[in-house]
Amino acid sequence: MNSFKELVQKRRSYRNFTNEEIDSEDVKLILRAALMSPTSKGRRSWHFIVVDDKMAIEKLSDAKDMGAKFLAKSSLAIVVLGEPLQNDCWIEDGAIAALAMQLQAEELGLGSCWAQMRGRGLSDGTSADTVIRGILDIPENYNVLCVVGFGHKNEGRALQDEEALKWENVHINKF
Repeated sequence: MNSFKELVQKRRSYRNFTNEEIDSEDVKLILRAALMSPTSKGRRSWHFIVVDDKMAIEKLSDAKDMGAKFLAKSSLAIVVLGEPLQNDCWIEDGAIAALAMQLQAEELGLGSCWAQMRGRGLSDGTSADTVIRGILDIPENYNVLCVVGFGHKNEGRALQDEEALKWENVHINKF
């Protein structure tokens, strides 16, 4: 990758991965990107649970009715947590960290995809947060924002299309 411009154009959501494990040094670089991400007032109050156990990842893929099944194909899942009572910007801080991890993964040639968990759940009314809390023994004071699945890409994706950019959604000085 030669530039940030190329990196953001190349980064796409991947939901199909090979069975190849992710190198531990690459995992460390992905986590480093999260730990270096900017946070509100420099609090750095997010937490990350790295899950490489295939059974646990499969359980995470069932934490909500739709949109997380791809996690079962991931070699690695990272759960992004925040502590709402300690940081009113936990959602924003976690989202920035998740994106930093995804950009680092892309730079390493790995695929990733975000599975939204906050505000999602099962049709019986059980929240994804409750399901994941049970799988990973998460203390009550933490909330789950998302789970990001990572793996070696098993498919090719076209670059983001410059012609499809919605420049009409950009406003200067006023709406």
